Amino acid sequence: MKADMLRVLIADDQDLFRGGFAMILNAHDDITVVGEAADGAEAIAKAVELEPDLVLMDIRMPGVDGVEATAEVCRRTTAKVLVLTMYDVDEYVYEALRAGASGFLLKDVRRDDLVRAVRQVAGGESLLAPSITRRLIADLVGRGRARPGLSRRLAELTEREVDTLRQLAKGRSNAEIAAELVVSEHTVKTHVSNVLTKLGLRDRAQAVVFAYESGLVVPGDA
Repeated sequence: MKADMLRVLIADDQDLFRGGFAMILNAHDDITVVGEAADGAEAIAKAVELEPDLVLMDIRMPGVDGVEATAEVCRRTTAKVLVLTMYDVDEYVYEALRAGASGFLLKDVRRDDLVRAVRQVAGGESLLAPSITRRLIADLVGRGRARPGLSRRLAELTEREVDTLRQLAKGRSNAEIAAELVVSEHTVKTHVSNVLTKLGLRDRAQAVVFAYESGLVVPGDA
């Protein structure tokens, strides 16, 4: 196995989905599926045992569901979690993002998009799918899920870091943020790192959730 091979664990209670995703991913020279799990409990155990770079996690499974499993995998390993769902607006997805997931995909994802997402998330980026993820979060925050008390933590950030967080919440890339704030991409990377560290966030996906829940960005912001 190549040293830089991306190691993936697939957790889904349906054999068909596990087998299909494994076949697609294993067809690529830089990706290998190191294991499969049929429920959340097995996903946690295998993530600890196999130390994958990424876990493809079905959000709705019997027993230990994908939300609880995501939280445990993120707490006990360094693996990234990419959750799978049948629905583009699913409260379970929102909870998984809060638990540490780096993004989500619909189960009917095209094979090229699946492979691209695995590489992107395993490489340290978040799969925000900006419009759909922000719509999900905005919808749930709009239904009373906001946590205004979080706004006090914004005081830990500099003005420029707050601006960066606001741009992150709008799904913008480092290059787009750099252009908007008229700074270098290197400076943006520094600001993003500072935001995540100061707020204790795992990655950009959690930054989006925080920005909405704290009220920094409100539903409808462009």
